[in-house]
Amino acid sequence: MNRPRTLAELRASGWQPIPVKDEMRKNLIRKLQKGEPLFDGIIGYDDTVLPQVQNAILSKHDMLFLGLRGQAKTRMLRQLTHMLDDAIPVIAGSEVNDNPLHPLSRYAKDVVAKHGDQTPIDWIGRDQRYHEKLATPDVTIADLIGEIDMIKHAEGRYLSSELTMHFGLIPRSNRGIFCMNELPDLAAKIQVGLFNVLEERDIQIRGYPVRLELDLCLVFSANPEDYTNRGRIVTPLKDRIGSVIRTHYPLTRDAGIAITDANAWTARDHAEGEGVRVLTPPFMKEILEEMARLARGNPAINQQSGVSVRMSIANLENLISNAERRGLLLGENPVVPRISDLAYLAASTRGKIELNLTEDDGQEDKVIAKLLGEAVKNLFEAQFDAKHFRPLVEWFEGGKSFLTGDRLASKDYLRRLNEIPLLKKEVASFVQRPELQPLAADAGEALAASVAEFILEGLHVENRLNKYVKGGEIVFKR
Repeated sequence: MNRPRTLAELRASGWQPIPVKDEMRKNLIRKLQKGEPLFDGIIGYDDTVLPQVQNAILSKHDMLFLGLRGQAKTRMLRQLTHMLDDAIPVIAGSEVNDNPLHPLSRYAKDVVAKHGDQTPIDWIGRDQRYHEKLATPDVTIADLIGEIDMIKHAEGRYLSSELTMHFGLIPRSNRGIFCMNELPDLAAKIQVGLFNVLEERDIQIRGYPVRLELDLCLVFSANPEDYTNRGRIVTPLKDRIGSVIRTHYPLTRDAGIAITDANAWTARDHAEGEGVRVLTPPFMKEILEEMARLARGNPAINQQSGVSVRMSIANLENLISNAERRGLLLGENPVVPRISDLAYLAASTRGKIELNLTEDDGQEDKVIAKLLGEAVKNLFEAQFDAKHFRPLVEWFEGGKSFLTGDRLASKDYLRRLNEIPLLKKEVASFVQRPELQPLAADAGEALAASVAEFILEGLHVENRLNKYVKGGEIVFKR
């Protein structure tokens, strides 16, 4: 675009600066009037979190996003750049994005004094106006505000000169957005150093009488203050933050599944003729999400730490991978994940949960197995009436058994199902459900094997059948 490149051209264009918070407010109003989304890829917050964010921007507030891990806080903060204009002019070479019409730093004032109307102008995009810092205990005031640069002093500048100073991240974010992630981890004395920035919008370096009137939108993210082993936000700092926005985990199972589908790597790429297709039925995704929902209320798990949606995402990816591995080993294509594949989710769940008690060897895996069993039970009860399977249970009481496992081919299941008309009938009936029809058309045998395992596992968690695991093989009997 033919944008002004000198101060004279900029003045002639009629361009006028507006404060960054007014700019964000203006662009939000335009988005709301046009019905444009505020954030991309954020699901389940339309009626809860987004109105809080919109009100904060309309109020020209600084914001603190407060919530447990895995609640899209950082993703939303980074997308606040959508509220900024495409580009703004700055004095070329300025470290603090000096406004050409109202220079702030000594460098910019000297450049304008020297070149006048021919002062060179650069344009910076919205992404260049966002800076982010992860709060850690070793962050210093110099990192955030600035420090005397002894190299510049050695080059001949006086210590009292503004030109001797090295600006930190906050002044370098002037006319933009500065984000401090995990604010409670910031040392209390450093949090105190942010008071002036939040209240007065000015900075001072090493006590020199340097006052920079910064134009900033300051945003923060934090876990709740009572999170074990974390610091806290000092009260005077929180008092100066305009809006504290609470985030949350998905309120419904459908919202959780939608988030997982949007973020998990499910479309496995492979060269033509290589690899296998994995088709995941809805009830398997529901089991994974139900497991996460149960974990968020389980007394054995530290609820102050939270259970991130990343657990569901990683679990779905591992579920698909184990089905993919089976297809590769058995030459089966396409494949459908089964209940027996859930045994491999411990690897993707460990580390995503924090137990309340001292972790004995294997304690974490026991909690994971229990969560999976409860999730299957809840989904089975939502889909079936266990009493309906009384004739099938009686068939097993005759000393019969059914062999399953993640390494058995689907055709083996079908052959065995033909010997059990009662189970075959239930599987066929379940496969006829509308949500399973696309999979049934593509992978009928594999889907039937998956449904058979779902029914058998459901009867097991309902205490109707016994289950014996040996190696990779699972035997259901009475």
